[in-house]
Amino acid sequence: MKITTEQFIKEFKRRLTDEYALDVKDATKEELYRTLAAVVKSGYFDIWRKSKNSFDQDQKKQVYYFSIEFLPGQLLKSNLLNMGWYTLVKKAFQELGLDLDEIAQVEPDMALGNGGLGRLASAFMDSSASLALPVNGNGIRYKYGLFKQKFVDGYQVELANAWLDQNNVWEVARPSKAVKVHFGGQVYLKEGADGTLEPVYENDKVILAVPYDTGIVGYKNRHVNTMRLWDAQIPAEEEINFPTIESRRRVEDLTSVLYPDDSNEAGKFFRLNQEYFFVSAGMQSIIRHYKQVHLSLLDLSQYVSVHINDTHPAMCVAELMRILLDDEKLSWEDAWKQTVQVMSYTNHTIMAEALEKWPLYMLEKVQPRLVQIIQEIDRRYALELEAKGQSQLLASTRPVKDNMIYMANLAIIGSHSVNGVAKLHTELLKQDVLKDFYTLYPERFNNKTNGITVRRWLEIANPSLTKTIDRVIGTKWHYDAKELHKLASHVSDKRLVDAIGQVKYQNKVRFAKYVKATMGLEISPKAIFDVQVKRLHAYKRQLLNLLRIIQLYLNLKQNPALDIYPRVFIFGAKAAPSYHYAKSIIKCINEVADLINHDDSLNDKLKVVFVEDYRVSLAEKIIPAADVSEQISTATKEASGTSNMKLMLNGALTVATLDGANIEIKDRVGEDNIFIFGLQKEEVLDYEQNHGYHSADYYQNDPAIHRVLDALVDGSIPHIQAEGREIFDSLVRANDEYFVLRDFEDYLRAQNEVDQLYRNQTQWNKKCLINIANAGYFSSDDTIRNYAEDIWQVTPTVSENGKVSAEDARYPL
Repeated sequence: MKITTEQFIKEFKRRLTDEYALDVKDATKEELYRTLAAVVKSGYFDIWRKSKNSFDQDQKKQVYYFSIEFLPGQLLKSNLLNMGWYTLVKKAFQELGLDLDEIAQVEPDMALGNGGLGRLASAFMDSSASLALPVNGNGIRYKYGLFKQKFVDGYQVELANAWLDQNNVWEVARPSKAVKVHFGGQVYLKEGADGTLEPVYENDKVILAVPYDTGIVGYKNRHVNTMRLWDAQIPAEEEINFPTIESRRRVEDLTSVLYPDDSNEAGKFFRLNQEYFFVSAGMQSIIRHYKQVHLSLLDLSQYVSVHINDTHPAMCVAELMRILLDDEKLSWEDAWKQTVQVMSYTNHTIMAEALEKWPLYMLEKVQPRLVQIIQEIDRRYALELEAKGQSQLLASTRPVKDNMIYMANLAIIGSHSVNGVAKLHTELLKQDVLKDFYTLYPERFNNKTNGITVRRWLEIANPSLTKTIDRVIGTKWHYDAKELHKLASHVSDKRLVDAIGQVKYQNKVRFAKYVKATMGLEISPKAIFDVQVKRLHAYKRQLLNLLRIIQLYLNLKQNPALDIYPRVFIFGAKAAPSYHYAKSIIKCINEVADLINHDDSLNDKLKVVFVEDYRVSLAEKIIPAADVSEQISTATKEASGTSNMKLMLNGALTVATLDGANIEIKDRVGEDNIFIFGLQKEEVLDYEQNHGYHSADYYQNDPAIHRVLDALVDGSIPHIQAEGREIFDSLVRANDEYFVLRDFEDYLRAQNEVDQLYRNQTQWNKKCLINIANAGYFSSDDTIRNYAEDIWQVTPTVSENGKVSAEDARYPL
């Protein structure tokens, strides 16, 4: 029975009465939200069960996507959309005198990630379900996530994000599926009765890993996948080993926060324990389930694919070997063959210093048996290279050297596939960062440019633009985002071009109201909304943006009649708790914002908004309102980027370096529809290799740069004495690692072009339309299809997205 408006209302009222003994008019928003979530779950729970069962019944190969981060945001609207209920529930709520948007805002963002890595993982989960591919997520159920960001006197302050305090309505605890994870102690090898060596564990501690599953609903295809998150608990039989409150708290804290402060040894141990915990729990769970369905572990790679998302889960390689060797008694050769065929690895960074490495002694304290296995992998790898006559490549590629374990090396050696996440990124991996590995294993390397969930960032985040697009080209793009390209043939349609501009203006009005309500700041929707939203890191160069804002401020103070188009600069970013330099940049941005926003002499030509606690639900407000997308990382440093894709999809024009996926965006939209500036790859590499860059020369010889940098240290900007000096010294005395000063002049040129073009709204909106039309080529659906075909070798369990009939698309109650 398909759901109707009347059936939904009846079921909603019944559940509200059963759970809270209330009528609709008497219920709080929280009670209404939880009741709605219960009704939604009732619509997909049976399909979730059938999806899981079908994987086993049909002997489908399954993928397990291991990621330290997931960033799903709010799930209510996403689930309603994917179930085909969104319009129906919105109408039903109107009949009940309720506002779905208001009630949806009650839902907390699931605090399971930080930035692009986690959002990408969640996009991949959404796309996999929407393509009916059997892909399971595997991560950690953080109680507090990264942190809740507050600004106090301009400084970032990290507060606990207690998002689980009211319980997560979408998760299902599965204590019957718990596994035991062993930590610490000592391990020695003893000869068994059959002559084989068996590990003997002594003095280790056991922690219970309890899974909490969340259903990931596919888009109108009656398919639901599973995101499994692990929580750490003390097993009842192990209580005696945790006698003190402190020892118990250490276990509970294992799944408390994402990216604990690792600036000291205690923090490093904490993080390493976290990584092993979710890796071991996930791998044990996979093998246990596999054995319930299949006979021989020698066939493991035919039915299981494990994907390592960045280096955090790289211990998957050694942990699978441990299970196959110690628990399942496979020979080393058979275990290694299966491991390599099962594992695949995505590299997310070009910077070698961002690739994880751990001291041997630390991992030995966390899990000594893994050290033994990794050292044996290293020994055999050395012998393999020697046999091939390639020993000259050993020093740069072996997983163990100088008493350190190099996690990327372990992941590459132990995987059959290694991919980058943009064409430039993959090219740089082959030519530079992983060049010796590419020499050894060229067949393993491939590119998979990142993508975004187009449906979420249009249908949910920007319903007005969605309706405008639907009226012109229909709704096929909801299933195949490349269909958006049909918009390109309507670039001369004045009504459509004007409508694009009107939708943008209304989104800006909406965001301006949010800023007024939450920050008390008036911003004009008639101004250019210039947006940079991403993790705060030096290479992403929020600092370049800040220096330009300071220059604009100084110019306006000198000449209040200066002809610049009014602009609102919008920042959203968190800095890692131990990243002092990034936090200094936040302080400076906030103090510049305070200076500018309270200066009436600027006549509203300039405003700066730094939103607190940037997250997915906030991005859904900012991105549809953006006119300009700042993608200004130093060329060669950003692996891909995905905010660039979300912003272009919503009709923002990109100011960009030729870095990451910006290159592919430029190739799609054409040079006339993007603002490119700055050093290119070859120039950056030449500077770095030949030490030909001298930033102090720019300070001494460029009056504009000299003036702006002096403002950081001469008192022009109050309350940044220490932070301004730190930034000044990094740019002038420490030789400006990310070439901010070198790119400053060209950045100003590109921004001047933005200023001039925006004055011609028809031309601007045409370029926005071209960007929207080409954004469909960056859908995570297509990225995941490529992963499924090229790396995982998995196929859909039912008809692909869009093949389910309209009659069957809506989920039943």
